[in-house]
Parts: sequence; C-alpha cells; structure tokens
Amino acid sequence: MISHELVDLSRLQFAATAMYHFLFVPLTLGMVWLLVIMESVYVMTGKVIWKDMTRFWGKLFGINFALGVTTGITMEFQFGTNWAYYSHYVGDIFGAPLAIEGLMAFFLESTFIGLFFFGWDKLSKPKHLMVTLLMAIGTNLSALWILIANGWMQNPVGAEFNWHTMRMEMTNFWDILMNPDAQVKFVHTVSAGYVTGAMFVLSISSWYLLKKRNVEFAKRSFSVAAAFGLAASASVIVLGDESGYTVGEAQQTKMAAIEAMWQTKPAPAGLTLLAGINEAEHKNNWEIELPYVMGVIGTRSLSKTIPGIDEIKAKNRERILNGIPAVVALEQLRADRNNSEAEVTLKAHIHDLGFGLLLKRYTDKVAEATPAMIGQAVEDTVPRVAPMFWSFRIMVGLGFAMLVLFALAMWSSLKGCFTEKPWLLKWAVLMLPMPWVAAELGWFVAEYGRQPWTIYGVLPTHLSVSTLSPASLYGSLIGFVGFYTVLLVVELYLMVKFARQGPGSLGTGRYDQEVHA
Repeated sequence: MISHELVDLSRLQFAATAMYHFLFVPLTLGMVWLLVIMESVYVMTGKVIWKDMTRFWGKLFGINFALGVTTGITMEFQFGTNWAYYSHYVGDIFGAPLAIEGLMAFFLESTFIGLFFFGWDKLSKPKHLMVTLLMAIGTNLSALWILIANGWMQNPVGAEFNWHTMRMEMTNFWDILMNPDAQVKFVHTVSAGYVTGAMFVLSISSWYLLKKRNVEFAKRSFSVAAAFGLAASASVIVLGDESGYTVGEAQQTKMAAIEAMWQTKPAPAGLTLLAGINEAEHKNNWEIELPYVMGVIGTRSLSKTIPGIDEIKAKNRERILNGIPAVVALEQLRADRNNSEAEVTLKAHIHDLGFGLLLKRYTDKVAEATPAMIGQAVEDTVPRVAPMFWSFRIMVGLGFAMLVLFALAMWSSLKGCFTEKPWLLKWAVLMLPMPWVAAELGWFVAEYGRQPWTIYGVLPTHLSVSTLSPASLYGSLIGFVGFYTVLLVVELYLMVKFARQGPGSLGTGRYDQEVHA
C-alpha cells in the first residue's frame, strides 16, 4: 500500500505550486483585455494618452506574464514526476488538451506578446491593435484547454477503461471538449480573471487620484476599469450560479459539503447562509436559511431533491461493495488474460471499479476488506464540511462586495464625480487583494471538494502518486516553495516599483508633471 505520508506530501506540493501559479494567472487573463480596450480607443481617437495607458498597463502585464509562465511550466512536469500512475492511467485523454494548449495557445500568446512590446514603432496602429487582440485570444485559449483538462477530472466523460492496457482511453473527443463542467469552469474562471485585472487597474488608479498624481491618466483608467469590472463581476456571479448547477448534477457530494446539508431536505431545499457546523454529530447546531433558493440553484426545479451527506454515504457504501468484485476480477485478469468469467464480472461491475479501488488505501486484498475498512472508505468519499462551507461563503461574499464596488465606481464615473469621493477611492485601494483571495478560495473548493478522487469516481488520489521517498518530496517541496516565494517577492517588488513611478516611467516625459487635457 502507498503510505499516507507520501500521498499527503504529493498533494501538498502540487497544491502549493498550483496556488502560487494562480496568483499570476488571473491578472494575465484580465489585464490583456483591458489593453485591447485602451488600444482600441487609441486607434479610433488618435489621442496619445490612450497609447500611453496601453503601454504603461502593458508593462505591468508583461512582468506578471513572465513570472506566471515560469511558475506554470514546473506544474506540468509534476504529472510525470509526482503523479506517474495518474499520467499512465489517463495520459491518452489528459495529455491531449495540454498538448493542444502548448502548440496552439502558448506559442500564440508568446509570439504576439513579443510583438506587443517591440512593435510600437514598427507596426501601423491597426496592425499593432491586431497583435494585442491575438495576444488576448491566445491567453484565453491557454485557459480554455487547461480547464478542459481539469473539467474532465471533475466529470470524466467521453472515455472508458480498457483493462487490456490498464488505462482510460478516449472514446469521443467532442464530449470532452464540450463537457459542461469544463465549459462552465472556463467562463467562470476567465470572468474571475477579468475582475482581477479590473480591480488591479481600478485600485492603482484610485491611489493616483488620492495622491493627486497623473490625474487625467488615472481618471481614464478608472473609468475603463469600472465599466469592465462591473460587467465581469456580474458575469462571475451569474456563471457561478451555472457552475453550482453543474456541480449539483455531476458531483452531488461536493454540493452537499458546500451547503453542509447532512440530511436530504424536501424539495425545494433552502440555501444555508450561515451555520454552526457539527461534523462529529452530522448536524448543524444552528443555521440561517433562505427557503427554496438552493433547490432552484442546484436543480433548476421546485420538485427535485438534493441528496444530503448521509444519503450520499449510503449510496457510496453500496458502490464500494459493488466495486469489490470489479477489483477482484481485474486482478484475476492481470494474472490470466484469458479468464472469461473474470471479464464478464468486470464488465458487470465496471462503473463501480473506482469505488472498489478506494479500499486499496487500507488493504492490498480488497476481497478481504473488513466492515471497518469499508466504513473508513465510505467516510473518505466526503471531504471535510467546514472548510468547504466557509471557503465558499467567503468567496461569494467577496464577489458581491466587488460587484457593489464596481457598480458605485461605474455610477460615479458616469456622473464624473468619483474624484470627489475619497471614501470610494480608499475602498478601491483596500480591495486590491480581494480578487486573488476569492480565486484561491474558488480553486480550493473545486479541488479539495473533489477528494478522495484524482478523476472523480474513477481513480482515487492515493493510487495516482509516484513511488517516491518522503525525504525527496520534503526536499522538492521546500525547494519549490522557496523558489516560488522568491518569484512572488520579485513580482511584488517590480509591480510596486513601476506602479509608484506611474506612467512617467514610459520615458515620454508627458507625465512627469501634472497633465490637464
């Protein structure tokens, strides 16, 4: 059996690198479209201030992009080093979108980002705008293919297990491409990135206005960010609702944990706003609930029920028991490929094979699993409720707070009075880190809520890891965290340095003194 320490360390290392990497990704996704908007205004009006806005914010975008690429490359290598069996098991499927991402999207954005920075004096205004647009498309295509891969891990469609090769094999590429989980995750994630980019520009512009520096430059940047951010934050909330529906369809366990729903409630279920969670006794000591709302969000109906954790555990117990013959038959086929009786048994129980494999965490002889082992495996099928419940609510609360801020900023921008509202500008500055906090919490809910699965319902996490020594994982974990921390410090130093310098750092001299245009 694989040691629990090895599994936990492998998970911790991947989680650390992924969460560091995602500190850079949202800003890249959002900033690039703000650059497209600003440069479009420059091409249409010919006003140099819009070109300078594109170049200044583009400089900060470029710093973030470079460091984001550096942190992202190592993540893909970890599939081979730390998750070797996972890579073997699903490489035919998972490798395809990652390869397409590298060939189609990464090279596209990398090529055009060079032209963006060095083509200002070599390309006409329309051609340079096209470069910026293609850079934005490439950036979002990268997110698309990566999230198609991740969406398949959440909802493994278009594939089946082949016992001859001991691998999952693709049966329908279009099912994987159009996977509802992947598509909803993509639009929700990129919208969150747009909010991050808008908040970044809004906050720094507000800081300039509070300091009465680069006022005309900051006013225009503030207005663009307010409009873009309002649309993006509204999209995040609407698409978050759709994401909740797809989770309710494909991952009922995750939905029940997010809602701390211990028992199945009559339809339509209420939405629990706050609760005192008692995991030991499988109940909430108290809760504040909005009647009917959860039923509508989770099922799009007033008659369908959302199963509670206790009901889900009972179903999972049956699936584990039904998966035991599948595991036994698979082991028999590995010993004798001509065992036709074992093949018939495997085909009859194949849909519960993954649940039977959960017992491999506790015994190598699944057929001899004790009731205690089966009970432990059943408990494993539900993540801890309190972290899921509170992470989700903090994320949603921050989302609504940002929506209100962008709405007020947009209204004040239309009225032309935001420079006279220091409380609004200060609020915008204080909200600068909040999109990152919300994004990290969102990924925590998505990935922690999938446990104990690497591929939901198919491949348990404890079977996915490489056979490494804990000592090597401790060493690489310390190395990654140290290296990524250095990169993060470099990012913050450069961002603060150039943000403090302001558009005067462009070297044009136009913003060394106050500009009134």
